[in-house]
Amino acid sequence: MRHGTKARRAAGCALAALALTVSLTACGSGEDGAKDDGASSSAPSGDKSNDDDNGGGDTVPDTSQTLATINGNDGIQLVVHTAVRDQDGFLTVTGTLKNTTGERVGAPISWNGDESQVRRTGRSLAGLTLVDKKEKKRYYVLRDTEGYPLTTTGISSLKANENIGVFAQFPAPPEGTTQVDILLPAMPAATIEIS
Repeated sequence: MRHGTKARRAAGCALAALALTVSLTACGSGEDGAKDDGASSSAPSGDKSNDDDNGGGDTVPDTSQTLATINGNDGIQLVVHTAVRDQDGFLTVTGTLKNTTGERVGAPISWNGDESQVRRTGRSLAGLTLVDKKEKKRYYVLRDTEGYPLTTTGISSLKANENIGVFAQFPAPPEGTTQVDILLPAMPAATIEIS
């Protein structure tokens, strides 16, 4: 009887130690002690846009230079800061969308682009294009493996005098191309230099 009690106690202690280990592992922070802010690294990328939230507000472009300033009729201004070609064959354009009016302005639906796949992904700048006049080619915003555009998403409107950092990634034009025209629907085109 005494040996049975000892065995039950040992099994109970082992079970408690296992439960404690599992709970500590589940509550631990991420790699290298990084703080967990409630965002899961395995969260699906399906919900990339929110019409009530300007998802592009977190993008911080390098504003030390200006390649072009494009003024729309509704008081929205696009300032293009950089167009950088990388070694992997991509071209990343950064800029700032500015509402130059004293009232809220809605973002045109045409900014989303016309493709049915893009329309399903929500509000974005997927309608932004680059035109290489030299090679007579038009470049569209790249998509990830799930069809989401590699650009700022979630911009449904701009508050009065609001500035939002934006970006878009494209296939890079050939090395010999140093200038492209950038076009955001409902706004005039402008020529920018590639670096």
